[in-house]
Amino acid sequence: MTAVTAVTAVTAVTAVTGNADGAAETPEGRRSGERLLNVTVERYGVWLRSAVVCLCGALGVVAADATEIPPALSLLVPALLACGVRLYGLRHPLPFSLLWVSDAAVVVLTGLSQPVLGGAGADVMVEAVIGICAITFQQEWALRPMAGATLAALGAAVCALGDVLSSPGNLPESAPLVRLLFLAGLSRAAYLVVRTRARAADRSAALRAASRREADVAAARRATEREYLATLHDTASATLLMVSQGVGRDWSWLAPRARQDLEALSAMPGFETGHVDLAELLGCVPGVGASGGEGQALVRLRTRVDGPLTVPSGPGLAIFNGVREAVTNVARHAGVREAGLRAWTLDDGGVVVELSDAGRGFDPKAVPARRRGISGSIVGRMDAVGGSATVTSQPGTGTRVRWHWHARPRTSQAGDVARVGRVPRTPRTPAQHTAVVRLIRGQLLHGAQLAALLIALLSQFTLSLDQLTAHQSAYRPAWAQTAAFVCLTVVAATGATYLLRGRRIPPRVRRWGLAAVLSASATCAFTLPPERLTGAEDWAFGLVGWHALFLLVDVRVRVFATFLGLHMGLNATAVLLSGAPDAAESAVMGIAAVSNCGFQLSVGVLTRLLHGAALTAGTEAAREEELRTRERIHADMQRDHKERYRALTATTVPLLVGLGHGVLSPHDDDVRLRCGVEAARMRRLFAESDAVSDPLLNELRACVEVAEHQGATISLAVRGRRGEVPVEIRRELIDPVAVVVSRTRAVARVTVVWTPRSVRVSVISDGHVNGRLSGEATQSHGREMDARVTVVRTTRAGSLWVDASWRRPVTSGVDAT
Repeated sequence: MTAVTAVTAVTAVTAVTGNADGAAETPEGRRSGERLLNVTVERYGVWLRSAVVCLCGALGVVAADATEIPPALSLLVPALLACGVRLYGLRHPLPFSLLWVSDAAVVVLTGLSQPVLGGAGADVMVEAVIGICAITFQQEWALRPMAGATLAALGAAVCALGDVLSSPGNLPESAPLVRLLFLAGLSRAAYLVVRTRARAADRSAALRAASRREADVAAARRATEREYLATLHDTASATLLMVSQGVGRDWSWLAPRARQDLEALSAMPGFETGHVDLAELLGCVPGVGASGGEGQALVRLRTRVDGPLTVPSGPGLAIFNGVREAVTNVARHAGVREAGLRAWTLDDGGVVVELSDAGRGFDPKAVPARRRGISGSIVGRMDAVGGSATVTSQPGTGTRVRWHWHARPRTSQAGDVARVGRVPRTPRTPAQHTAVVRLIRGQLLHGAQLAALLIALLSQFTLSLDQLTAHQSAYRPAWAQTAAFVCLTVVAATGATYLLRGRRIPPRVRRWGLAAVLSASATCAFTLPPERLTGAEDWAFGLVGWHALFLLVDVRVRVFATFLGLHMGLNATAVLLSGAPDAAESAVMGIAAVSNCGFQLSVGVLTRLLHGAALTAGTEAAREEELRTRERIHADMQRDHKERYRALTATTVPLLVGLGHGVLSPHDDDVRLRCGVEAARMRRLFAESDAVSDPLLNELRACVEVAEHQGATISLAVRGRRGEVPVEIRRELIDPVAVVVSRTRAVARVTVVWTPRSVRVSVISDGHVNGRLSGEATQSHGREMDARVTVVRTTRAGSLWVDASWRRPVTSGVDAT
């Protein structure tokens, strides 16, 4: 049964490693890496068992008499055919019952060959084959443990039946049966050890993936938010602001512009795939009335475009929208009605677009951060798609805006704006993929080391210790064998001190341990009679390989193969020194070598296969994670888009629909007031994304700026130390004030008062213009007023006073920042 010990250990590690992954479950379901590892190890186990049945069966036939060969082959050949059915099942799904019956047929037919062959060689062969079958069954049926346990019990029963048939009238020996069941249980225990490590790797990888996914989703949502705000700034915000300020204008451009704005708001720009002709897009840049200006000839564009210019649609749309915004800026600020538009390709496939005018010019550094025509609509858009945009201007010298899209990613330069990865696709970086592969490999190899250590210790202190104590009289001298046993114990204990703490065994300790194990092998080989080597008295032959395996499982296979070669060479030398064995003896020794060292070597080979499986598993996991991330991004974008559209439905969309279809007139004072309020609300929304120390004050200033453009004089005062206010509360605090200041045509005073437990935002307007605002009394920009925000409105002597206050919840404590 020494051979069975080795077989058990080997298969145990095999089963453990593979099905560990197969059985591991995560909150997101069984991961792709687990499936791949499970398939790899299951296939390996089936091939391993089939090879053992073939080799040991052939050696058993060689050791038999000529008259026993035909009946033995009549049993062993069907057993091999049953193995073939199992191999066929690896590629083609077969019913559970057929697979189970084929496995049962292997052990039954092999067990029945024992009385047919007869002799010691038959006993060794049958024990080795059924032993490896019982062990690999725990691997092949790891997800159905009862099926594996039943097959192991069937193997023990067949061994007992073979003993009875071989020796009629004698009871079967109980010790081999107990050892067989013990080794099957040991295989299952080793499997559970490695499965635990595999599940730990899955959990760690899942947590890392979830963290990266949240970061990717957040980045994609920020990029989408930026594009959305830029589109809103260029379309609805600009249109409504111009309506609110436009007295005596020619409004012929308004209806088509409002319809275009409404269409832009109902779409999700920036994520189209494929390619577009930028030359064709630039031909649609509105340089006449529809651009948002006055009359029929706002800006005349002198266009020189070398087309076609085929670019990805993301950069193409970013350039088109940026050019449209720049043309609008020329009409509104440059003081000229003519500009030049050029576009050409570069040698590397990149594209350059340039818009220039000879207007009054300006200082780009003096533009406030809250003004987004340049930072958001022009520069920000190009940064988001991997390109660049520059604005060159000085007062009195005109302005030149240049867009540059690079066909190949360019090296980051100092001062570049940090870019967010393109969305919705967020590919994994090589470093992330490598980290996942290393994690899987490390956990599996550590689990395999722990399993080999478990097998070595349990086998040594159960089966091997029993053999050592029962055959003391066979050793010459006995103390040498005992010393070798103690030496192996010290090696195992030393390795356990490192592995149980999750540390790698240092190279120096590894070399010392291998030397000690090899010395124990030599001692046991030369202090035991040669004819008893690999027999019941040889407790060390099938054991020392496991001590070497947990020392070498994380190094190259050839190192472990070299050790096994030295180990078998020492035993072969001890045998040959006493004379050459005959064919039957050689066959028995060959069975022992195959069932011990050969299987141990196969476990070393399995660790190399696991390296490849870990790489494949990491790749597949990365693909699944990328798909999961893209699905999550898509879902969040759709939800964000619906939320934004819902928030605009009650206020902005009705205005655009009315203006676009002529229902609302820009000559109506009430319509212009409503447009001014919506423009202020949008400006506050733009300011939400600013990275500033005081978001509340920053958003208030954005609303005040709109009122000042309409001719009002607004003063802003702050009292107390600022604190943190959630964005939802800021919206509810500012919106009533924004409504008042946007309707002010004379003077207003805005005050922010901070206390440790509350914040108040109030406004007093002396030139407030009354008018209808849809939902003003009960809603704030499409949202119900938060119950924690209290709004008080008071009218006195022609002045309007509005006070919005929020009291900080007691559980949140005092913000002392």
